[in-house]
Amino acid sequence: MEVIEHKVNSVIEKHHKEKRALIAILQDIQAEYNYLPRESLQIIAKSLGIPLIDIIGVATFFRAFSLKPRGKHLITVCLGTACHVRGGPKILEEFQRKLNIKAGETTKGGEFTLETVACLGCCAIGPVVVVDGNYHAQTTIRKVDMILKKYQKKEKKNESN
Repeated sequence: MEVIEHKVNSVIEKHHKEKRALIAILQDIQAEYNYLPRESLQIIAKSLGIPLIDIIGVATFFRAFSLKPRGKHLITVCLGTACHVRGGPKILEEFQRKLNIKAGETTKGGEFTLETVACLGCCAIGPVVVVDGNYHAQTTIRKVDMILKKYQKKEKKNESN
């Protein structure tokens, strides 16, 4: 808890303890931990004088925030209408099969989190899969393995450096 408190307080100070900076503070905390630990939300509430329930409300309103730990790599499969009719659900099923998790879950080793979204707004290039902010256009079931291997290789490169 002490480590979290020190880091959270430094983020709050960076934003001059301003209530209007709540979203920016949450973004910085999430960037540090890859999710929003409950302890961090309690510290923010106390420091800014905002009820904890209001902070949780903001954190759960925006899809960008997570109250559960996420994997090192975030995979988002679009299931909007255009992606759906072009095979989005089958692509999701393939990711679930390969990773042995369901949408909304994280792999046991914490490497991947799989999520879905109703629309990414890039229907012309669907079906779309986004991994760590990188868009993979016209994804097919056959491309799922290649996408996963690309990010597994990045992980192995980072470990060897």
